[in-house]
Amino acid sequence: MRSLCVLMSCFNRRDKTLACLDTLAPERLALQTRGIDLQAVLLDDGSTDGTAQAVAAAHPWVCVVRGPGQLYWCRGMHEAQQHPLARAADWQLWLNDDVLLEPGFLPRLLDCEQALRQQGQLGLVVGATRDARTGQLSYGGERRLSRWRRSRFTLVAPSDQPLLCDSMNGNIVLLPREVREQVGDLDPAFEHAMGDTDYALRTRALGLGVWLAPGFMGWCSDNPRTGSYHDRSLPWERRWQLMLSRKGLPWRSWLRLMRRHMGLAWPLFFVWPYLRLLLERWRRPAP
Repeated sequence: MRSLCVLMSCFNRRDKTLACLDTLAPERLALQTRGIDLQAVLLDDGSTDGTAQAVAAAHPWVCVVRGPGQLYWCRGMHEAQQHPLARAADWQLWLNDDVLLEPGFLPRLLDCEQALRQQGQLGLVVGATRDARTGQLSYGGERRLSRWRRSRFTLVAPSDQPLLCDSMNGNIVLLPREVREQVGDLDPAFEHAMGDTDYALRTRALGLGVWLAPGFMGWCSDNPRTGSYHDRSLPWERRWQLMLSRKGLPWRSWLRLMRRHMGLAWPLFFVWPYLRLLLERWRRPAP
């Protein structure tokens, strides 16, 4: 049998992780009828809420690997990619643990990947999600806003045909072995986010496709801007602190992304978001 290995990274979201796996488990039978063995590797990054034990009890087919507690998303997923089950798989499926999957999503992703392959369009396939509160598009494939705004991307709404994208969110990503062998793994230099963007841009730079599959594959609420460095109701000093944090725009990760993908103008792309926030402080009206 061929194999598909689901890769997840989690930290202290036991109920969400279990709910995600509950929606994934029925896909095992659907894939068995296709001669595909569905496996899963969950990198539990030091959870203290009993996530590992709960997953082992409810879904013993999932291989739980313990992390040190400081990996965050990209480095956690990179570690999951090193597991023997992931290395040997014919496909990897990146999956965020806060996604609730639509029934039959995996056969649809595989059908899309196989149809593209038959057309000579080798690449990875991204699944779009909707926000559970609003029903609106929340994550999926992305395209550049313009050639002059090369570091900015906007979400692409799925249609009834695969759509070629420039970048992606890593919430649901089907990665064939042939693509992984050319592109490599997620870069652990990225502290949390940006690793999925980097992977998509590396894929496109090699002439491979980043395809958005038709339709929606699941539900995943969008991260709110409230409480982030984008939140203008917060004191400026707090916004600056959040911007430099791992879940904001940490400068080392941003620098690596810009230097790798933005060409000779990378210093301008690198400095602009930090400069923009600094300008907001200088423009504040006097008390």
